[in-house]
Amino acid sequence: MEKKVANPKLKIRTGDLVKVIAGDSKGQQGKVLQVLTDKNKAIVEGINLVSRHTKPNAATPNGGIIKKEAPLHISNLMLVDPKTGKATRVGRKLNADGKLVRVAKISGEEIK
Repeated sequence: MEKKVANPKLKIRTGDLVKVIAGDSKGQQGKVLQVLTDKNKAIVEGINLVSRHTKPNAATPNGGIIKKEAPLHISNLMLVDPKTGKATRVGRKLNADGKLVRVAKISGEEIK
């Protein structure tokens, strides 16, 4: 019997602008399309493209080779600071409303 472990709080969410800090796509920036919390991975727009060979079907009548984004591990991504445009770590802070919000460690700017 497997133990179920609670997922850690991920600091990257769908729609965030991130920079790749390790791997083949190092240095590239893109928007997060999807976060796979169970695998600790994220799919980033235009980054880590792989070729898929597809048979003809209703969606692709001709079939052929299609470029598609593959998931990257969360540890290889860093959030881009909205103020400075540099890669930054993410902190959490209580705002005036009493809500916990994400903030960039470099500038202290709230991440929307």
